[in-house]
Amino acid sequence: MYVELHPANPEWAAVTIRDMAAFGIEHRSELDSASRDARFPRDLYVEMGRRGWVGPMTPIADGGSGGGVAEYCLVEEEVGRHRLISPQISIQGQCWLLAWGSPEQRQRYLPGIATGECIFSESISEPGVGSSLKLMRATATRDADGWVINGHKCHVNLGHQCDVTLVYAMTDAGLTAFLVDRTTHGLSTRQTDPIGLRMIPTADVMFDNVRVPDTALLGEPGMGMQTFLSTFNLSRLGNASELIGWGRRALAEAIAYAAERRVGDGMVTDFQGIQWTVANLYAELYAASLVRDHAATLSDQGTEHSLETTLAKMLAVNAAEHTINEVFALVGAHGLYREQDFGDMLQDIKVLRVAGGSLEVLRNYIARRILRHPEALGL
Repeated sequence: MYVELHPANPEWAAVTIRDMAAFGIEHRSELDSASRDARFPRDLYVEMGRRGWVGPMTPIADGGSGGGVAEYCLVEEEVGRHRLISPQISIQGQCWLLAWGSPEQRQRYLPGIATGECIFSESISEPGVGSSLKLMRATATRDADGWVINGHKCHVNLGHQCDVTLVYAMTDAGLTAFLVDRTTHGLSTRQTDPIGLRMIPTADVMFDNVRVPDTALLGEPGMGMQTFLSTFNLSRLGNASELIGWGRRALAEAIAYAAERRVGDGMVTDFQGIQWTVANLYAELYAASLVRDHAATLSDQGTEHSLETTLAKMLAVNAAEHTINEVFALVGAHGLYREQDFGDMLQDIKVLRVAGGSLEVLRNYIARRILRHPEALGL
């Protein structure tokens, strides 16, 4: 749709849209197999990185493509549209390093993460706590040699496959972030079995007296809340974009089938009720993309955009969920088999309904903003 997205390099954007579609077709069999098996197809991910799709916002000098938020949203939407491997977690890690990393950390990690050769994960959620940062139980205690981390993290995408993870833990100074190599003694992982986003499977990550030096700190002790929130709006735009991409794919595939499916003397798409469904679904996806594009533009301009980003993800969740539910009216029993994409997309969408702020959390935030300052929002 790309109504208001303004990539810094429009030529790169046009080539990326074309090439991502071709990449999805060329590697469809392997991508589908990896999704079925909850397997991370690392070789394909590295190839995506080589083409610039894993590091769209990282400077060229650091291994990325040198774009902005618009390029990021474009990549994530096309990932959803063509069911590729989501680089969302990696891009968030790159932004953390760009904003908070020391020169040594950037040199060590950033080029590899941007090119897909170094796999990044974020260890935030905890059993019984979720992502409530104030209730976090993981701890990091300073000793003579650095820090000792203990805790149990869950829902960590690529936690089992990563080369480095960013772990949030409580210290005497407050919430603090650490970059920890997965091979560090005392760190162990157990892959779990998610219903969606299965090419970037989840894991439990355990820290048992994991020792790291001061150089592992991302930012300063006690600044974990600031580091976390610095990428929060960005990640929601990525979520919204991927959701829009799934919605576009579901609607396009359903229309392609229904337009060729004869019922009586006509086609499925000849029925007025079906036409109304198509019109409504397209309108909802279009509206979500408009709000996403506006939020991305504000972000690239350096303008406050928390409300717009939250609205974008909420509208994208609603549009994607409604689309995947309603397209069964167009495809009927054709969509009920695993060789079709509709069931997989349904489960992918449910994951992003929760991840990065659940639909309920989004609504609460929007309502608070409206009720506190209705006049500032034009009410």
